[in-house]
Amino acid sequence: MSLRAPLGRVLGLGSAKDGTGHWWAQRVSAVALTFLGLWFVVRISAVSILDYGKVVEFVGNPLNSVLLTLLCLAAAYHSYLGVQVVIEDYVHAAGPKVVSLILSHFAHIIVAVVSIYAILRVGLGA
Repeated sequence: MSLRAPLGRVLGLGSAKDGTGHWWAQRVSAVALTFLGLWFVVRISAVSILDYGKVVEFVGNPLNSVLLTLLCLAAAYHSYLGVQVVIEDYVHAAGPKVVSLILSHFAHIIVAVVSIYAILRVGLGA
């Protein structure tokens, strides 16, 4: 039997005060992906995907390039947040958890940079 109050027993064992910000970031990126994804599906369905020239013309449009870039950034960020939660929830050993989180972070940055590079390269006609 302990003489400590219930609050005293649980202090320091709870959250790191970061969950709310993470939760909001996931929700905001999901809303952004919803709108950008709908835009992409509607716009790309009007383009003949089998025609390379039409797709290059589509990506070459400045508005489409900006929105495609935003779509790629939002998708990479949302994916990073989701993978982070999975790693934190299911990898219990400290070493592999840290390594997995770092690798996930770098992988998502690489995917975002490569996708933006591809959009710029096609959009600028290189």
